[in-house]
Amino acid sequence: MTTIKGVLFDFSGTLMRIESAESWLRAALDAAGTAMDDAELVRRAAALERAGALPGGASPARLPDDLAGLWEIRDSDAVHHRALYTGLARQVPLPRPELYDALYDRHMTPEAWSPYPDAAEVLARLHGDGIRIGLLSNIGWDLRPVLRAHDLDRYIDHCILSFEHGIQKPDPELFALACEALGPAPSKVLMVGDDRTADGAATALGCAYLPVDHLPVERRPDGLRPVLELVGRSAEGGRGAGHR
Repeated sequence: MTTIKGVLFDFSGTLMRIESAESWLRAALDAAGTAMDDAELVRRAAALERAGALPGGASPARLPDDLAGLWEIRDSDAVHHRALYTGLARQVPLPRPELYDALYDRHMTPEAWSPYPDAAEVLARLHGDGIRIGLLSNIGWDLRPVLRAHDLDRYIDHCILSFEHGIQKPDPELFALACEALGPAPSKVLMVGDDRTADGAATALGCAYLPVDHLPVERRPDGLRPVLELVGRSAEGGRGAGHR
């Protein structure tokens, strides 16, 4: 087994999870000083979720024809990302027009995100063992402040964000950039992510891939621990090979 020297983590659904649509809408309403009956809030939040308007949440149940093109390139540019998600949100009537941008702004705040329960421990152990760590995300905004607020940035050597390069996973060029930033050759890098198509494409470059399930944080307490087992086994295999 090839010794793993670097690990790339996806962000949403892998290291951290976005809040519920109800929490998201409530926070935006509160920030805008707009009241909404609880029953109505639940209904509007469910409609926003069906629309796929919450970045990091569910995909649209039905993608409007006029947004289909943006959907394909949403993570390649910050302007595209905001236009797509505010456009999806506008399918749901809200009491004030500025709420659509308020919703988008809310999802970029640290308060909107929760780390998975084992994220800090797994990152700390990898970091302590000298493993290079990268965060590779299809995203339209700078997530570094979220990582800092949750005290995870200390373990991460590099963030490779799609919108900063104008390319998205599964494009192999983005994985190549990430491996170059980390240092180890792709054959010594493990990609960890919840999207078997986008994240799993790392294998085309020679990386290993470990899938995780995109679940609420309370339902996935130890989904990242297999990373430690896999990296540990690879190190043992490498040491064994060196003695043959």
